[in-house]
Amino acid sequence: MQRRKFMQQSLLAGGGLLSASGLLAKEPILNDTENAQPFKCNYGIHDGMFKNHAGADFVNQIKFAHSMGFRAIEDNGMMSRTPEQQKRIGDALAQLGMTMGVFVVEFDKWPLSTSLTGGKKEWKDKFIQYCKDAVEVAKRCHAKWMTVVPGNYERSLPEGYQTANVIEAMRRGSEIFEPHGLIMVMEPLSDTPDLFLRHSDQTYAICKAVNSPSCKILFDMYHMQRNEGNMIVNIDRAWDEIGYFQIGDNPNRKEPGTGEVNYKNIFKHLNEKGFKGVLGMEHGNAKPGKEGELALIKAYREADSF
Repeated sequence: MQRRKFMQQSLLAGGGLLSASGLLAKEPILNDTENAQPFKCNYGIHDGMFKNHAGADFVNQIKFAHSMGFRAIEDNGMMSRTPEQQKRIGDALAQLGMTMGVFVVEFDKWPLSTSLTGGKKEWKDKFIQYCKDAVEVAKRCHAKWMTVVPGNYERSLPEGYQTANVIEAMRRGSEIFEPHGLIMVMEPLSDTPDLFLRHSDQTYAICKAVNSPSCKILFDMYHMQRNEGNMIVNIDRAWDEIGYFQIGDNPNRKEPGTGEVNYKNIFKHLNEKGFKGVLGMEHGNAKPGKEGELALIKAYREADSF
């Protein structure tokens, strides 16, 4: 057995003490035929997830992830990167045949305390400009999906008016994204009760009202477990408006198998329904260092073994 293949098999089994130098050159060879087999589902890593094996450079982490069988990434802060960095990441993904998942529409300049729910023209105008900027970013990094969060509940307005304001803003965003085949995915969150968008049925109703292929749901399973549970049923109910999934076990928002969610059953269900999109790994590693990265890979192999 070749030494490289033996080391990869040892890594995937979670055994052995492996050094980064034994797994990854500083600039790893692309499309190595001895890479680990791809997962059944298209899990998307994020920056920092494999920094202990691949170093701080995100592109090297992407190459390492590819060698371990992952075929997608996501990057919430993509819009805060330089155009050169965006293109470098996009070029690496194209060379590896990997998929770019979500980035957040203007991550650093869209505070949750300021909301689209109030219907103020200044924020609608900013949102429209952010969407236009996102189109250019998507071109450089080969993205298709962008995360959008409407913001906080506006307590000076009845909920119906807030919903109408969000629908109107999403329609304007869809008009920008549709000609480019891009999709903004609205994410209901659980971080604070002050957030307007918190449930899958609420997000589903807004998507139906917007009525655009460029406005869909980001079903983050960590947040939905916290807010509503009953995930497989709610996934099926909202299925025709879901464009993207994210992963995180609950509690503590770590990899599958570290909390209460039966991710193996959920991944099996998504696979049987024919979902071919990205499942973003928007969570931390349960353990630190290289040991934690090996444990994460092993956890995904287990959850993917349906």
